[in-house]
Amino acid sequence: MTRIAVVTLDGFNEIDSFVASFMLGRVDRAGWSVAIASPTRQVTSMNGLTVTAQMPLDELPDADAVLVGSGARTREYARDPAFLASLQLDPSRQVIGSQCSGALLLARLGLLDGVPVCTDLLTKPWVIEAGADVVDQPFFASGNVATAGGCLSSPYLAAWTIARLAGVEAARSALFSVAPVGEKDEYVHRGMSHVERHLPVSTAAAPGQR
Repeated sequence: MTRIAVVTLDGFNEIDSFVASFMLGRVDRAGWSVAIASPTRQVTSMNGLTVTAQMPLDELPDADAVLVGSGARTREYARDPAFLASLQLDPSRQVIGSQCSGALLLARLGLLDGVPVCTDLLTKPWVIEAGADVVDQPFFASGNVATAGGCLSSPYLAAWTIARLAGVEAARSALFSVAPVGEKDEYVHRGMSHVERHLPVSTAAAPGQR
């Protein structure tokens, strides 16, 4: 079984959480499970959309992959020691990623030390303040940890996660499914060019393929 959690907090950005969860959910594989994970039973987006969590944060240690979304209140969450303590993440055995301001949370957890970090332009100064080295690009991964910057880089993060857990062809298929008609080959090529340069030579022993 492969469990994937998309951490979604109050004030969340709909694109960041929903694009990732939708693409991840396109993988047709026995035991593949994708869930919105939140600190409360319900969370409301920055535009007033309320969703019900499918996973509590205390189940994050059991996930094979954890993607941390962004939102209007991320900086507030990053200042809360109790909340940060609830994010029990282990890059030695989990695939971990952040979208936009989610990088601030990973930085506070010490998961981005010494590696290039991608985030959105609004969050950039806060992530730098947290001690991370922000780069001007949409996606970067080092080992089991990845960051994506800009809402529409979310497909790159989702595709990288799929490639790590289910293989490159599954990632290509997921990108193809969301690509604009008439631009699918170009879109998939561009997306995979970001993803494949950050994949290990072999993903046979990656989390989720145990």
